[in-house]
Amino acid sequence: MGYSRPMHPQEEAVHRTLSQTLLAGRLPPGSQLVEMRLADIFGVSRERVRKVLHRLGHERLLDVVPNRGCFVSNPTLAQAREIYEARRVIEGGIAASLSGRLTESQLAALAAHGRAEHDAVHAGDRALSIRLSGEFHILLASFTDSPFVMRELQELVSRTSMLVAFFEPAASSECAFEEHEEITQALRSGDAGRAFKAMHVHLSLIETRLKPRAAAPTSVQVDSEIERAWALDQKVQASAAAKATRRRP
Repeated sequence: MGYSRPMHPQEEAVHRTLSQTLLAGRLPPGSQLVEMRLADIFGVSRERVRKVLHRLGHERLLDVVPNRGCFVSNPTLAQAREIYEARRVIEGGIAASLSGRLTESQLAALAAHGRAEHDAVHAGDRALSIRLSGEFHILLASFTDSPFVMRELQELVSRTSMLVAFFEPAASSECAFEEHEEITQALRSGDAGRAFKAMHVHLSLIETRLKPRAAAPTSVQVDSEIERAWALDQKVQASAAAKATRRRP
């Protein structure tokens, strides 16, 4: 979120695979991602891998430690309390200020986003659900036309993504989607108090759904998990390309 540097198609493919794997919570917290091994898995140069890893660091999905390397983020529930309190303060104000002021095109954008969230939830795509959930809040922030609000919320939402990936049960994605619908309806109604409350309740419920979970078994092989995700991504992309070819006149 908020990363604007252009990327080569190979880098976008690597980023897509790694971000989906991270947001699905399939890599143990604290695991190191090694450039050389990733370059071998993806068949790209170490320079391209390095660029992707730094983007993931910017997005708070990885911790980039100078002179040590890149590690899967290892957030704590104590950090979650601080982050969600900050989000309630900022986003409660956003919801109240936008209530009754959204244009038809903005409401249409929220409706389209809601449909995308619905489809991701019912497809069982956890990584996409987490990403879209964060983007719902960024979309609302963009309606304020305040670069400062956008920067602050992008930072907080980025930090939240890995908390949700590690600590929120997969079944909770449907709850989050329904709560977003309530926020949207409150904004449409023009009731600032209702919108403020709906946002507060939503963020508080997410926080209560975050639960400690057993540590990932040491037998989990990071490279093997990434290889599996990469093979699946290539299969999906090939299938999409074949369908596109068949649709051409």
